Amino acid sequence: MTTEFRPITLEELDEFKRVAGNALVQSPDTFIGMRPEFTLCAFEDGKLSTTFAAWPFTMRFNGTAMPVGAVTTIGTFPVYRRRGYLRKITSLYFQQLHEEGERPIAILYASHAEIYQRYGYAVVSTQGSYNITPDYLRFVFPNNATGAFKEIGDDDFPLLVNLYRQFREERTGFLHRGREMWNAGVLAAPPAGGFLQRVVYEEAGEPLGYAVYTAQPGTARLPGNTISIRDITYLKPSVYRAIWDFFAKMDIVENIAWERVPADDPLPHLLLEPRMLHANYKDGILGRIVDVERTMTGRCYDETSVLTFEVIDDFCPWNQGTWKLETSPEGSSIMRTDETPQLVMPVSTLALLVFGQVNASEAARMARLDVNKQEALPVWDKTMRTRYRPACSDSF
Repeated sequence: MTTEFRPITLEELDEFKRVAGNALVQSPDTFIGMRPEFTLCAFEDGKLSTTFAAWPFTMRFNGTAMPVGAVTTIGTFPVYRRRGYLRKITSLYFQQLHEEGERPIAILYASHAEIYQRYGYAVVSTQGSYNITPDYLRFVFPNNATGAFKEIGDDDFPLLVNLYRQFREERTGFLHRGREMWNAGVLAAPPAGGFLQRVVYEEAGEPLGYAVYTAQPGTARLPGNTISIRDITYLKPSVYRAIWDFFAKMDIVENIAWERVPADDPLPHLLLEPRMLHANYKDGILGRIVDVERTMTGRCYDETSVLTFEVIDDFCPWNQGTWKLETSPEGSSIMRTDETPQLVMPVSTLALLVFGQVNASEAARMARLDVNKQEALPVWDKTMRTRYRPACSDSF
């Protein structure tokens, strides 16, 4: 038996889609847009056995742009499973990222987070979902928004892009969207029989937010209609509330669903009956620090601090060791050090901290790190705090 690990060729793209579709139980049409140069696959005796690809995306990282590898289409054809192909591919991919020096973080959505936490990934965001009837969109306080909504069409695409860019600017985990990503995600065709709607909220002619959603008719008599929210942006808190006032007027809609709710979404704190959101929370994106040096200096910090920490990382040994990070609002620097580290942690815990998913004090209480200097914990908590909880509103 011979094994080979390499990108596919253009001639092998259809076979890539077939194997990935079989392994993931998805239609091969799901993988439209994939390019051979984004792939790294396993071949056994010349046959494609394990698929793997990564989009070269850019992610918001607490106010700055961070290039990331967005890993996708991971699957092994059933007859080739349990042979260690994914582990080998992942190791090769991390080595490639490290050598290229452009994308210090890998991110992915996992069908089973257990698989990827073996390789140093951590669940770095929490994704919520809502299901509520419009009747329960009643609020504790009145809204002071003074603007109005208007419907927009295809020609207004630049308006959506501009609002999204402003909304995502200070956040962590949100992706930079090209036109293809918009078309494949937020603006994709609705399900059969449904309608895609885009509305923008304005005050004195100034656009301040939008909602993109689909309306789907029920299978029985009214009010079986449903609304599925695809994307919401808002540049002021009152605009967010105005968007939900808009949805509250959907009189012949039975259910409003939103599947990609950020963990710090304010709606539960605004409603008179928050339990009627039927909110559920699950893993969002998983993140893997492939290059500690570039990751830690690649995000913005709002505090001036000096942090020392030891990283444990057997899978990417170039990260192993003790580091000294100096931060300020103007920038940051990092170097290796012989100083006693304030904290000792596996690389996966460091990912939780730098994304703002948990703080150092919480991680210590979870036994996800060891503390050499207790007085350092509040400093870590302030320094690593992100302006918003991590979230991602796109699939990939």
